[in-house]
Amino acid sequence: MDRPPSLWHLMLTQKGYIVMSVDNRGTPAPKGREWRKCVYLKIGIISSAEQAKAAKIIGNWDFIDRERIAIWGWSGGGSGTLNAILRYPDIYHTGMSVAPVPDQRLYDAIYQERYMRTPSENPEGFEKGSPISFAGNLKGNLLIVHGTGDDNVHYQGTERLINELIRYNKHFTMMAYPNRTHGIREGEGTTRHLYELLTRFLITNMPPGEK
Repeated sequence: MDRPPSLWHLMLTQKGYIVMSVDNRGTPAPKGREWRKCVYLKIGIISSAEQAKAAKIIGNWDFIDRERIAIWGWSGGGSGTLNAILRYPDIYHTGMSVAPVPDQRLYDAIYQERYMRTPSENPEGFEKGSPISFAGNLKGNLLIVHGTGDDNVHYQGTERLINELIRYNKHFTMMAYPNRTHGIREGEGTTRHLYELLTRFLITNMPPGEK
């Protein structure tokens, strides 16, 4: 999301979770051209590798339980969540992915061609950068949330991922919000329902508490 839900994160810390945000290369930050441009043709590849490295370092801190590391995100963050839990299944215990891009071949050409060129020009990048390529690796708890009327990240991509997870007999949780767009905010009670869904999934699958 453009603006992280700070009050929701605060509530999670009050319940006993440790909430962190780590910038990998390519994220908007005043760190220079090399920082921003190194992900060209490698969207999803460098970022997930660096998030995993950070998670391993964090997991070695004495107040962190390395067996209970979760990740969540929305849109690009949802894609990052999928890449993290599918590419590095031994690091992440739980993932919650909202409105992700599971297959970069289905996302907007104006974005994909700017950063990845075309699938025919960069086949390896599209394959290795797409979480759907690693569906068979799932080990942890995964929640996928998507609005069926998403006008940005089209729902078709999530349906493809679901089919791939089924093909590998991987069990997961899915919530589709009928005819909601990318922000999943239309309809009375939708926002509350979504964040209660995320909270309940996290508490159920990765309860807070001491090591």
